[in-house]
Amino acid sequence: MNSTTGLSLRRKICVFTGTRADYGLLNGLMHEIAGSDDLCLQLLVTGSHLCGSFGMTVREIEADGFHIDKTVEILMASDSPTATSKAVGLGMIGYSEAWAELSPDIVVILGDRFEAMAGAMAAVIAGVPIAHIHGGETTEGAIDEAFRHSITKMAFMHFTSTDRYRERVIQMGEDPRKVFSVGAPGLDRLDRPDLLRTRSEFETEIEFKLAERAVLVTYHPETLDHEASEKRFAEILRALESFRDISIIFTYPNADPDGQIIIEMILQFVARHPDRAKAYASLGQRLYFSALHHMDGVIGNSSSGIIEAPSFDIGTIDIGDRQKGRVRAASVINCDANHQQISSAIQRILSVDFKNGLKAVTNPYRKANTAKAICQVLKTESIEGAPRKSFHDIPVSTND
Repeated sequence: MNSTTGLSLRRKICVFTGTRADYGLLNGLMHEIAGSDDLCLQLLVTGSHLCGSFGMTVREIEADGFHIDKTVEILMASDSPTATSKAVGLGMIGYSEAWAELSPDIVVILGDRFEAMAGAMAAVIAGVPIAHIHGGETTEGAIDEAFRHSITKMAFMHFTSTDRYRERVIQMGEDPRKVFSVGAPGLDRLDRPDLLRTRSEFETEIEFKLAERAVLVTYHPETLDHEASEKRFAEILRALESFRDISIIFTYPNADPDGQIIIEMILQFVARHPDRAKAYASLGQRLYFSALHHMDGVIGNSSSGIIEAPSFDIGTIDIGDRQKGRVRAASVINCDANHQQISSAIQRILSVDFKNGLKAVTNPYRKANTAKAICQVLKTESIEGAPRKSFHDIPVSTND
């Protein structure tokens, strides 16, 4: 779909993707860049995309027709904090070589993960300006919080998902002229024509028969509290045990420390309940959005429950502190990792009264034509002198 050959006069935009999650959010923007007469799309693929235990999702990128300019393998066999730190080191080596080889004009990095942090550090050292998406947000229960804000300080331009997050990026000292509130890019493709709108089509595709009611479960480790992952996820499974008339679709956690513990617990649960539960390493964006059309709710602590799910008129149960601090729609319920609280929350999102109120819910992350807005800035924003920038001080009144 894209190639740098013969396109030297176009501004080269290298999109960095390290997980199925950020690729799903970047997919629409990548199509927009690839279709532009003024831009040339480059693509660097890394992280869990290249790992079989996480679904080898690089194949999904290739199936979508994108040319991959560079792959960088960084994941270790272990999911320990030490292994994650080593992956960052490997990333720095691989990404620095990639930026030297590809020589992009701008690197687009989304979010807050350790892969993105390493990619951003290598870009700053290489003198390549960074366009950062989803800055200014907060996830108080994850190490990603520190990574996100660090990438913000390394970035040359910023695309925030809400006006509140734009204010926070400016509060961090970034130039208001370089901070654009555009909405969440992943929401641009909610109405993609290839979604499976009928339940029978969806069931055929996933090879699983759904009960009348169904929920989607994605839970990631709270990486600031390593010892609690197993205990907290056990509380979720204990709550789900009591809802024997609902189907459960699990998707694996990201490649975070202690993620393997959660995967093993999912597989054990599915083995005990093969008639009503099934697990997927990755559904991919098309199947994931199709799933949201047929679910009665989303359970876990994934950002998708906060950002995407409200646009599908379903409830979200956000468990624990991983997403604490994010702007959220009225359809999102927060509770502790306690089986009684989770059970009460499940009963609530399945209730007729709750479902009747969902039509009035507004998704604060959704704006029209987000990818087009980002693409326009990437085309026209001056990058002369980048990545050098000045700290923007907010005027403070004094009572001297």
